Amino acid sequence: MTHVVTEACIRCKYTDCVAVCPVECFHEGPNFLVIDPQVCIDCGVCIPECPVEAILEEKDLPAGQLEYLALNTELAAKWPLITQSREPLPDADDWANRQDKRAQLTESA
Repeated sequence: MTHVVTEACIRCKYTDCVAVCPVECFHEGPNFLVIDPQVCIDCGVCIPECPVEAILEEKDLPAGQLEYLALNTELAAKWPLITQSREPLPDADDWANRQDKRAQLTESA
């Protein structure tokens, strides 16, 4: 079982979760973070740290977010590891409560 970064992270990229991760499983893209399921130890410390509640346990993914399990796996293999907290995207607060952000995901720089 792993944890999954879901749509809520798109265009926000708060990194509070990265700061508490004991195994360095987060990877960073242009406007989204992902968790490498091969590294995640399912400890759950990242979940309460996310201000937009974007991180869920795999078993708790709602039907509309199931694609994010595969997306986290795919993008973690491509994107660089992030090990320290950084500032969120400049307009993160504007995007924090928006829905249907999948089309906004940027997969490459």
